[in-house]
Amino acid sequence: MSSLNHCIKFELDVKDENIVFKDYFYKSIKLQKHKIYEAELIQPACPFCGSLDLLHNGHLITNIHYPTANASLPVIIRLAKQRVKCRDCERWSMAQSELVNKYCSISNASKLKVLSALTEDRSMTSIARENNVSINTVQRVLGNCSHRFIDSYEYLPAHLAFDEFKGVDRQLHFICLDGDSHQVVQILRTRYKKNLLKYFGRFSPQARANVKTVTMDLNFYYQDIVRACFPNAQIVIDRFHMIQMITRSFNSLRVQVMKTFDKRSRQYQLLKSPWKLYLKKFDELEKVHPRYNWHYKDCLTQAQVVTEGINANTALENSYNLMQSFIQAVETGNTHELKSLINCQDQIGTLMHKTLLTFKHNLTAVLNGAALPYSNGCLEGFNRKIKQIERTAFGYSSFTNLLTRIRLEENLYKENILT
Repeated sequence: MSSLNHCIKFELDVKDENIVFKDYFYKSIKLQKHKIYEAELIQPACPFCGSLDLLHNGHLITNIHYPTANASLPVIIRLAKQRVKCRDCERWSMAQSELVNKYCSISNASKLKVLSALTEDRSMTSIARENNVSINTVQRVLGNCSHRFIDSYEYLPAHLAFDEFKGVDRQLHFICLDGDSHQVVQILRTRYKKNLLKYFGRFSPQARANVKTVTMDLNFYYQDIVRACFPNAQIVIDRFHMIQMITRSFNSLRVQVMKTFDKRSRQYQLLKSPWKLYLKKFDELEKVHPRYNWHYKDCLTQAQVVTEGINANTALENSYNLMQSFIQAVETGNTHELKSLINCQDQIGTLMHKTLLTFKHNLTAVLNGAALPYSNGCLEGFNRKIKQIERTAFGYSSFTNLLTRIRLEENLYKENILT
């Protein structure tokens, strides 16, 4: 019996000395074959007074689901817990073990395996099927670890990144990342100004004074929050959003100019079919090998197509040259060139003029975006990861569950959550 007990404990990795395995057998439960282990949980002493003078009064049989490497053969430990009465303090008690929590039939090892699976991009249904538990059990394990992510209000990173993403009920949630380590600082249910001011107002003045830069898009009230909460922080406009705005402005002007020509004309075809070439850098266009295109029925290089297309309109040509110079100035960090381009007085489209006017109103933040190395690239990548988490689960109806799942799938917590 002792040899069998040690072999089963070694196989199941059970270290509780008070559990004694007696036998095992196979049994069909709900048309599925199960492996049943019979064991007894001994109560060595009174948990209240520590007395060894106990009166045994039967057992409580509990079927405990235990993890197994073979999901097609579930393992159940039929544990007989001793019920005892202490002769000294006359109090009743029942044997308990770290194998399973009180009033629970799912082993802690199974919960730990479920929690480990929740750190991966998998659906709750597949996790439940692999561990032979219900989906509600997986949801309870997810809910029980939400308290692990209570944040402190004594520290803020020196470089922050602000953005939002669509989550529960298609609402926009606020997200803040550390610009250096790319770790999540906080995710809030809403992005309203009063809620963000209330959240950052909880931090100590020393923590808020530690923030040096805040990277964001051109959301106007984010800048008000930075000025109100972070006295030493510089506002940095993300380079991607600046280039995106100016390329969209040029593309809108290209469409407007294109519609002024007849659809069968050469100018219309040059502006319509190769539209992607106008959004590329001019230095990256093919300038040596011409190719025939049946739209405008001519053999031209990519550079010749773009040059002939923008020559159809003066405002379009000026806007294209401005866009190319703007992109080059942002990439090289040439703030003097960037400032002169923003103050450009050439004939350009209306939307392009509005874009430059927006940059002019946020000139300091725009120049910081070109001069400083920080951007929202890490945040955009993390938002892509959040979209994948939501897509795998077919959406979330609970913001708490979504927030906990996002935190669990962070690399930082994947290493530390199970310790």
